[in-house]
Amino acid sequence: MIHVNDLTARIAGRTLIDGATVAVPEGARVGIVGRNGTGKTTLFKLIAGDMQPDDGAITYPKSARLGRVAQEAPSGPEALIDVVLAADKERAALLAEQDTATDPHRISDIVTRLIDIDAYEAPSRAAKILSGLGFDEAAQQRPCSDFSGGWRMRVALAAVLFSEPDLLLLDEPTNHLDLEGTLWLQDYLAKYPRTVLVISHDRDLLKASVDHILHFENGKLNLWKGDYDRFDAARREKLLLDQKAAKAQSEERARLEAFIARFKAKASKATQAQSRVKRLAKMQPINAIVERSVVPFRIPEPEKELAPPLLALDGVSAGYGDLTILKKLDLRIDPDDRIALLGSNGNGKSTFAKLLADRLKPQGGRLSKSERMQVGFFAQHQVEDLNLDGSAYDHIRQRMPGASDAQVRSKVAQIGFSGLKADTKVEKMSGGEKARLAFGLAVFHGPHLLILDEPTNHLDIDSRESLAQALNEFSGAVILISHDRHLLDATADRLWLVADGGVRAFEGDLDDYRKYILSADGSGRASKNAGGGTGKSSEPARSGSTSVRSRRRSPRSRS
Repeated sequence: MIHVNDLTARIAGRTLIDGATVAVPEGARVGIVGRNGTGKTTLFKLIAGDMQPDDGAITYPKSARLGRVAQEAPSGPEALIDVVLAADKERAALLAEQDTATDPHRISDIVTRLIDIDAYEAPSRAAKILSGLGFDEAAQQRPCSDFSGGWRMRVALAAVLFSEPDLLLLDEPTNHLDLEGTLWLQDYLAKYPRTVLVISHDRDLLKASVDHILHFENGKLNLWKGDYDRFDAARREKLLLDQKAAKAQSEERARLEAFIARFKAKASKATQAQSRVKRLAKMQPINAIVERSVVPFRIPEPEKELAPPLLALDGVSAGYGDLTILKKLDLRIDPDDRIALLGSNGNGKSTFAKLLADRLKPQGGRLSKSERMQVGFFAQHQVEDLNLDGSAYDHIRQRMPGASDAQVRSKVAQIGFSGLKADTKVEKMSGGEKARLAFGLAVFHGPHLLILDEPTNHLDIDSRESLAQALNEFSGAVILISHDRHLLDATADRLWLVADGGVRAFEGDLDDYRKYILSADGSGRASKNAGGGTGKSSEPARSGSTSVRSRRRSPRSRS
């Protein structure tokens, strides 16, 4: 389907792709992985013809229809369902021609073609896609201009999925989705009948939805068959073998060089020494690739432990102005709680997080908490709120006004900005670096309660693993909102469902929740399968289910 031949691409003098060759088979569902900045998005631009390579070529059948999410979200007065239907340009053109055609033979041809492409079933299919991405029937009839940018990007995603291109390009498609939309998309892509290339750092999507992995490393492209877990295991094994081979070659090279240096001047050994010179010249170096380590995330421990509960909510309601989003919450959060919040966007997860972080005052009821409690709060908008003209050093200096330069730089290095990176302006940082800085500021004072609202959007796979490890080692309480199921699996002990104006325990684990979301009854009735209990009664209680706690990969350290 796609042939990449000796491809080289440079941006601003930096070589991102260096003489790469790879062939992607027709119908393959390919997950594209690699550290941030390695050239994944550049490859998409080259495939789409948005930029030209410095050398080599990319080819695929001229008849193949290419589809990708528009960079600008739709924003006009058209209803969402109409925007999605319009993405099938052939259908739209045939329907328009059908209204004006007068030749009976042409009308017959049009009707036959419309039947062939299932045009009359299209509204139902478009509605199902929109529903899977979080739009109910009423929302589908509303104009695009009614929705925020993130929701309109979902419409753009729905449109490209509906058009069913022969070659589907998706660049981080889950960044604008909640967990529910992500689970639906994973299932949709796993059944997609044509070729898919998807750039993603979501391990669960790469495990559930793809059958090949295209790995970017050192300017090269390597295609591996299987999902991400198979790729990860095979690659680690290859790295180990390469390192062993490189070590053996290094020892052999040293032995040959020592022999040559010792005996090259002796006539009796001259022939043997010359033989070893030739062997040394023919020896091809084995490049053992040493993986660049990820700077670990660090969460300072709170100075003093607090007695439970950290927070207690008694009949608490919350919202904005006259609008009440959450009603009569009766909950408690203890110092060792690890809680993942489930529920579709718009149901109140972020509202609940702001309430706990004291960013939103209760409309009613009583919220009790310790006066000494430190709360760390991370939300995606905080990444955008960083001072673009300031550096990591500048941001930390503001929080350490009386500290020495060495003390400030030591703290900056701890959050991942050592050397020259400490003085790099935010406007020149990558998305991952901005997220790391915002995270470091959120946990600066050693929180007793850490609230994370979509912390992984700008992080690559290795950085997400580092974040999960840091959360597992942290001794405080964590409230986590994320579309990254792998992170939830690795760190959360309990599941709370935010729906229908309430927050309550979900009876089951994430596998149960996935089945629920993908079931016919999952749309718009999130409370139906939720447990009625609150607070500490929220451990999974379904017979035969596996709790999130039982799958934790590493214990939390305790002082």
